[in-house]
Amino acid sequence: MIFETSTEKNPFVRFSTVHLISIFLFFLGIILLFIFRKKINETFTRIFFVSIILLLEIGYHIWLITNNLWAASHALPLQLCSISLILCIILLLTNNKTTFEIVFFIGIAGALQAIFTPELFYNFPHFRFLHFFINHILIIWVCLFYVWIKKYTISFISIFKSFVFLHMAALIAFVANIITGGNYMFLSRKPATSSALDYFGDYPWYILSLEGIALVLFTILYLPFLWHNKKMKNIS
Repeated sequence: MIFETSTEKNPFVRFSTVHLISIFLFFLGIILLFIFRKKINETFTRIFFVSIILLLEIGYHIWLITNNLWAASHALPLQLCSISLILCIILLLTNNKTTFEIVFFIGIAGALQAIFTPELFYNFPHFRFLHFFINHILIIWVCLFYVWIKKYTISFISIFKSFVFLHMAALIAFVANIITGGNYMFLSRKPATSSALDYFGDYPWYILSLEGIALVLFTILYLPFLWHNKKMKNIS
């Protein structure tokens, strides 16, 4: 049941009880991370986060391969959240601030959309369900860990860095889609399940809409840092 390939017996239903519980646990983790931010063991948490991400990713690809489900059209790490997971691993291992600046924007924006409107067919307690939700949730937890525990910050130029990186990743994904017939970063078509993209026109116009949405979301994510920086200047 946990590793089967069929979804007929227990398909995922959006905003079902188990989906709502997952969303609740996501927010509960954020609250606990903030409450205990001064007591958290930094090194242990970094090792724990990176270990979970790696174990789930390796396990996912093993599951795909053993069930003859692995294909270059969908299993390459070229979805936005897959790229964010790689950046999270690099960040957790190196504490690189540029990596943080990039993953903070693209990771949170992408993972939030995935958590609330997931393109997922396997329900709890299937491994794919656990892999999907845990890793998407961890993307955001890792970003907040670096804000609240490591005290990392971002500047307005960070938006530009993330936007440039996003377009570089999109170019690679676009080429990969042509070669493999895939739909990485949803640049070839909309997701198979309903999503926020349904409100932004048909292909390829929704891609142009996403440009503006990404810029708006990045700006919104930057606003708390802008407010904090102004507050600190007034104090000094």
